[in-house]
Amino acid sequence: MIRLFQEAQINGMRVKNRFVRSATWEGMALDDGSCTPGLAKMMAELARNEVGLIISSHAFVSLEGKAGPWQLGAHSEEMASGLSGMASAVHEAGGRVILQLAHAGSQTDPNLTGLEPIGPSRPGEGDDYSCREMELEDIAGVVDAFANGARLAMRAGFDGVQIHAAHGYLLSQFLSPFFNRRTDQYGGDISGRARIVLEVADAIRSATRPDFPLLIKINAQDYLTPGMTAQESLAVCGMLQERGLDAVELSGGTPKSGTRIPPRTTPIRSSQDEAYYLDTAREFKRTMDLPLILVGGIRSFEVARDLVERGETDFVSLSRPLVREPDLIRRWKEGDTRPSKCRSDNKCFKPVLNGEGISCYHLREESD
Repeated sequence: MIRLFQEAQINGMRVKNRFVRSATWEGMALDDGSCTPGLAKMMAELARNEVGLIISSHAFVSLEGKAGPWQLGAHSEEMASGLSGMASAVHEAGGRVILQLAHAGSQTDPNLTGLEPIGPSRPGEGDDYSCREMELEDIAGVVDAFANGARLAMRAGFDGVQIHAAHGYLLSQFLSPFFNRRTDQYGGDISGRARIVLEVADAIRSATRPDFPLLIKINAQDYLTPGMTAQESLAVCGMLQERGLDAVELSGGTPKSGTRIPPRTTPIRSSQDEAYYLDTAREFKRTMDLPLILVGGIRSFEVARDLVERGETDFVSLSRPLVREPDLIRRWKEGDTRPSKCRSDNKCFKPVLNGEGISCYHLREESD
């Protein structure tokens, strides 16, 4: 059997193959963030279709960090029942499930929360976003919120948690000099900018069992000027490795990155267009001992197979292809290795914005 379909482990968690479902905004929770049966069913369907590890939902850890409507929440004990339902559904389907914990920072929608967005620094002149600069007590509160979210996920039966420190959300903002202009211990060089991320990791470790897997999603780079570079990203991963992190999912970019980011909304026409962050992944594998999960533009079986066979990543992570084809991994395993039918244009979020939950826009068109 090829390595893609061989079992692997993350801190003792046995994963039946090397395929990971990358977290996204499904838009299927209730208004208060509670998990719905439909969202749990979606995760269970992925498990039944041979996705080895499912990372669900970019769940907000506190109300002032909520990014969008119908977003899953991990911010209060009232979420426990729904989260338990999701974890149980995935386990009954034979899968493993990780809860992604997130805070949107300046990307928070104040119309949903009624609260002023917060961020590492006030926007500069000409910046097109709004937030207030966080005080030290705000930072401590966010660290506690992540720890509480992890504790809630563990009690709900999840197999681990993932810290969302990518894509221009709050922790990503702290890591990036584009957003972080602080002059205290949480700013300056990468050691200062990474301080809150390290504190979040430490707090989650203290709040959970030692064998409870702790992952992070981090940008390979920001594609901003100035932004967190690939070298700085690897430095943060090294700091986290020393603190006992269990795996890294490597992504990239922010909503402010514009055309500098790899073309996430451009159709992938050949295997040469795939694996957006491969250069950083190769350097990661050369210098780190942590398991690596690589996401970003992987659409073909051959590319996924070769990435793992060549040791350029340990796991292959997919999101939008599994929106289009929840049974993609089963199809590949059974020998139909045609590429994903995903067009990579992000139109799967159109139904989300209409309150209908994430689904393939083009598949709907084709069925009409």
